[in-house]
Amino acid sequence: MTLTLYNTLTRKKERFEPLDRNNVRMYVCGPTVYDYAHIGNARPVIVFDVLFRLLRRIYGADHVTYARNITDVDDKINARAAEQYPTLPLNEAIRKVTEATTRQFHEDVAALGVLAPTHEPRATEYIRRTDKAEDMVRLIETLVRRGNAYVAEEHVLFDVASMPDYGRLANRSPEEMEAGARVDVAPYKKGPTDFVLWKPSKPGEPSWLSPCGIATPGRPGWHIECSAMAGALLGRTFDIHGGGIDLVFPHHENELAQSRCAHGTPVMANVWMHNGFLQVEGEKMSKSLGNFVTINELLAMRKFGNQPWHGRVIRFAMLGTHYRQPIDWTVERLVQARSTLMDFASFLHEAPVAAEPHAEMIAALSDDLNTPSAMSIIHGVAKSAQRNAQAAAQLKASLQFLGVYDNEKQADFAVGYAAANVDASRVEALIAARNAARKTKNFKEADRIRDELSGLGIQLKDAKDPATGEIETSWEVKR
Repeated sequence: MTLTLYNTLTRKKERFEPLDRNNVRMYVCGPTVYDYAHIGNARPVIVFDVLFRLLRRIYGADHVTYARNITDVDDKINARAAEQYPTLPLNEAIRKVTEATTRQFHEDVAALGVLAPTHEPRATEYIRRTDKAEDMVRLIETLVRRGNAYVAEEHVLFDVASMPDYGRLANRSPEEMEAGARVDVAPYKKGPTDFVLWKPSKPGEPSWLSPCGIATPGRPGWHIECSAMAGALLGRTFDIHGGGIDLVFPHHENELAQSRCAHGTPVMANVWMHNGFLQVEGEKMSKSLGNFVTINELLAMRKFGNQPWHGRVIRFAMLGTHYRQPIDWTVERLVQARSTLMDFASFLHEAPVAAEPHAEMIAALSDDLNTPSAMSIIHGVAKSAQRNAQAAAQLKASLQFLGVYDNEKQADFAVGYAAANVDASRVEALIAARNAARKTKNFKEADRIRDELSGLGIQLKDAKDPATGEIETSWEVKR
């Protein structure tokens, strides 16, 4: 089977050829654990989980290594720790914040049907190591020794001018990079886009023995963290590096520069993949607009659409848009996803599972993770699955492969989930609004409301009153 992937580095789709078919390696940037992960963070987690599943199927589960890091040293973590635990020593407060936030992240992404990565390194584990594995201090000292970095006022900075093709990944001019990097202006920098590899810690902050003979204890810059973890776990050159498109510059550009210059390699990863932006109800997600939504809030706290959303619904809704395209996160999208999954569950629970998912779906995914095409194939199989046992078995296998179906829990999802969350007054209000729309011949709105009710697990029954000729609507929870 041919797998093609879009490579940000070359800006085209390419046939994927691993460096070693017995050891296919992928690195994806993970969370900075200072707060709940938001729905934008969920997109790369889901996208690269699908790719992880596909790689495992093509090359064998034992021949794929997936590393997704946790950043547990960062200014945002320090600030959150001081805010939440003002009476504790900062290091103790930081430990409380990172432990709680990491635990919550694991719970939230598990609810999305995400497989655990092969490795989940924490940045603090790769600053200074006692074994021979690559670490940040060794990388920094190598860069200084090679002339790609320099020490200035207790900082170590990467010398961007020392790398002739810096900016190739982002495809930006030096002027664009200078404007986009939002770098600190500092008199000790050789160039305006030079970035920090190491900096002195402030009093009370986490600190480590500094590299290059610097007397003041310090801590690493953000970019060097991923270079060290990827190098230690996957090697100097590996197959795929992934993340959100917002990371292309400066983070991934800087990662690539550090790793190539330290290792003397032409590439860091052969393929760079990036998922598109996410907006909420047509607007950029931000706390100032009041539309900032975390995964946890979607799962349990009823902030979005005033109801909880099952993790598989969130995942299914996310996969409806191709990973490289922007996605508009709406209540309607979730309603449609839930309605579809509940319809599937109504006739799939007793079906056996086929040995293999549908071949056409796998072929669609092998074309640069074309999930919209895969979904179209899924819907086609579903049309015959209600009357064809073989099709039902293959549909179930396909949905399980995508991570949107769990046979052990699906009955609860199909019946108990809907019944437990029915708000009768809301249902009646929606039915009244639908009837009003029909009376004014606004059938598009009437159909939209019907679909919303279906997504809530509500089955409508329209009947004409023989005495008045009026259409009366009754409802019940789908069983």
